[in-house]
Amino acid sequence: MKTPALILPMVASAASFTGTPLVSRSASSSHTNLYMGGARGGATTLEGKTKTAEKVKGLLETSEMIFTIPGGSMTVTETQTLRKALPESTTMMTVKNKLMSRAIEGSEYEAAASMLKGPNTWFFIEDDISGTIKAYKSFTKDAAKKESHPIQGGVVEGVEYDAAGIEAIGKLPSKLELIAQIAGSIQAVPTKVGRVIKAPN
Repeated sequence: MKTPALILPMVASAASFTGTPLVSRSASSSHTNLYMGGARGGATTLEGKTKTAEKVKGLLETSEMIFTIPGGSMTVTETQTLRKALPESTTMMTVKNKLMSRAIEGSEYEAAASMLKGPNTWFFIEDDISGTIKAYKSFTKDAAKKESHPIQGGVVEGVEYDAAGIEAIGKLPSKLELIAQIAGSIQAVPTKVGRVIKAPN
């Protein structure tokens, strides 16, 4: 589920790291699966392409962020390792540019159109932005993929960010962390009030 009230302040904080966003355009259950487009022939037929486009649209509707990396040049073992490292609510999917273009048209992710060059593997993040980016950066370090598979950019709340912007957002507290901090502050209030009342005059 999207939570603009929590994400927007986080994005605003990230902007202090990255400056002005690249592009801003208004807009008209997933697991860590990897879809390889036409590798099995499913997405090469009209029916297959339609199903893939609908799948992507569904992922976009439930995502708080999407980002992309260069597609290909990973072994099966590396791909499986990365899939297992990602949070349950994040989907990793290789999508052909034409299909991705159709899926994002009219959505708040339309700004991603500028990234549709060459093969792309997309990450659709439902709620754990920080966990996903941390997991991906750890994978690229361990697999020596930092140079060949850097984060190329992404979109949050209709705004396109470069790699530095996406990584900066990934360093911000997650929704659950923010909720825990707020809950902790609320619980601390009665204790502080009690101490004030009991304090000697």
